[in-house]
Amino acid sequence: MHMEITNRDELANRAGFDAGRSGERGAARYLLYSHDGVGLGHTSRNLAIARALTNADPQATVLLATGSDDACQMGVPERVEILKLPSLRKVANEAYASRRLLVSPSMIHRIRADLLRSAVGGLQPDVILVDKHPLGAGGELREALDLNRRQGGAAVLGLRDILDEPATVRAEWEMHELGRRIGEIYDRILIYGQKGVFDAVTEYGLPAELEDRTTFCGYVTRDECRGGDGHVPSRGRSADRKPTVVATVGGGEDGTEVLAAFLEASDGAPWRAVAVTGPQAPNAGKDRLALLAFRAGATLRRFVPDLWRTLSGVDVLVCMGGYNTLAEAMALRLPVVCVPRVHPRREQLMRAEAFERLGLLECVRPESLAPATLREAIRRALRASRVEVARRCAAGIHLNGAPQAAAVLSDLAREPRGLQSLEMPVMDRSVLAETSTNWVL
Repeated sequence: MHMEITNRDELANRAGFDAGRSGERGAARYLLYSHDGVGLGHTSRNLAIARALTNADPQATVLLATGSDDACQMGVPERVEILKLPSLRKVANEAYASRRLLVSPSMIHRIRADLLRSAVGGLQPDVILVDKHPLGAGGELREALDLNRRQGGAAVLGLRDILDEPATVRAEWEMHELGRRIGEIYDRILIYGQKGVFDAVTEYGLPAELEDRTTFCGYVTRDECRGGDGHVPSRGRSADRKPTVVATVGGGEDGTEVLAAFLEASDGAPWRAVAVTGPQAPNAGKDRLALLAFRAGATLRRFVPDLWRTLSGVDVLVCMGGYNTLAEAMALRLPVVCVPRVHPRREQLMRAEAFERLGLLECVRPESLAPATLREAIRRALRASRVEVARRCAAGIHLNGAPQAAAVLSDLAREPRGLQSLEMPVMDRSVLAETSTNWVL
């Protein structure tokens, strides 16, 4: 049986919870969305912001919708729940397919779209925060965003510091009229970066009305990484202990060549080598990496849930140019050798070069990647002054992005907003009685 409910109070009372926006009921609700076609960065950012939200407001509750299989291993804060979406894999810019299910791209997006719409209808969030994709991967968020607006919720678009080369982004946005659509859908835009590193508003030509809604938050990092005082942690390394060099490539879907070059560079080198493949590393390269690690006497790991706690005690980090990896390395004041990817987007190369100009890392361009080149870059990083690295990080990078983003979201959740008429199916009364105060998604 389906019934039409046009009053939020009536709808909420039948479901068993208090109605009204957060300012009235005192408990803000947030839905955070990340599509996660490649890597772990989108979910990692949203988890950091979710933690900042619940830290700032003990009554806040957050539902994080993600396609990442490893979200629950990344440290889920209290009052934060994970809505696992069927996983995607990126096949080209703006093109995704199912990672595991033997279904068409349109079907996987339909399944995910239905889950997202149900989540919005059930949770009735005060604010939705969308990471990167304004309409969701493949447009899967359109219906959820429309329902959120009709329910009186606000919407915020979160963008990493750099998306791609300006010409590419401008062309894509013009093709899909994203500037206009973003203006129609989103109340605020958060850029997880700073103008001094890359001015996305100017470079990407955001319309004036969007510029007025945009806030540069600074870089988003996890609590355990963020220090911000320039302190260099003591590793207590004795003169006869080998330094430790860790290589990590994020999710690992395209990091095999970087790890292979690192392991070859570490064969006979004066450091202890640890390589982390990432949970999405392809099976095709695992045997090769295992053999190279054996020859080098290196440690090879697939996934380390507390990797960033581990990294606080290492001497040099070798990595690709992903947003989260570099931001968290800066928070830990680590000497970094970066080998950015350049396909299908060049954002990692642009970020690595921008950080290199600030003296924050050494960039090894992919075309120059070779064991000998990487070995010399690591040697230079090992000789770098840790005090100078810390000074440059403290001076060049703002790492308060998570609490700054949470402050914007919290303010928006408290703003009064009109509730438009709802025409949505609800569960049968008997089902509602059985589920008591809970919505089953």
